[in-house]
Amino acid sequence: MSNNNEGSITNPGSQIQHPEQQTSHNPQLDSPIRGPTLSTSTSSFEALDPHDPNLSKLATKMFRKTEEYITNELQAPIEDYQLLENMNRATIGKYSDMRQIAQNLAVSTADLSVKFQALVPLMQQIDEISDTVDKLEAAAYKLDAYSIALENRVKSVLQRKTHM
Repeated sequence: MSNNNEGSITNPGSQIQHPEQQTSHNPQLDSPIRGPTLSTSTSSFEALDPHDPNLSKLATKMFRKTEEYITNELQAPIEDYQLLENMNRATIGKYSDMRQIAQNLAVSTADLSVKFQALVPLMQQIDEISDTVDKLEAAAYKLDAYSIALENRVKSVLQRKTHM
C-alpha cells in the first residue's frame, strides 16, 4: 500500500509506524498473520484484505449462535401465541356447548312453565276439594259426637223405663 502526503502509513501489515504512534505497542492487537496494525478494532473484515481464518471461523460461529439465540427467543412467543390460540379454540368450543345447553334449558323451562300454568286450575280444584273434605270431616266428627250423645240419651231413657 502507499503513504499519504503527511507521512502516515496505511499498510496495516507494515512494521513502520508514524512517529506520533510509536509511544506504546499492545501485542494483543496484533493479528497472528499480519502482525501489529494501526486499527484498534478487533475486526479483520475489511474489503480486499486477507482475513485471519481463525477469527473468520469464530465470527461465523458467533453469528450462527447469535442467529440461533434470536431465532429461539422469537420462537418462544410464537409458541405462546399458538398455545393461546389453541386454548381460545377450546374455550370457544366449551362456550358453544354451554350456549347450546343454556338454550335447551331455556326451552325446557318454557315448556315446564306452560305445563305448570295448565295445572294451576287443577291445583285450585284440588285445594277446593281438600277444603270441602276438611269441612265434611268436621261435620262427620260433629255428627259422630251427636250420635254418641243421642245414643247415650236413648240408653238412659230406656234404663229409666226398665227401672220404673
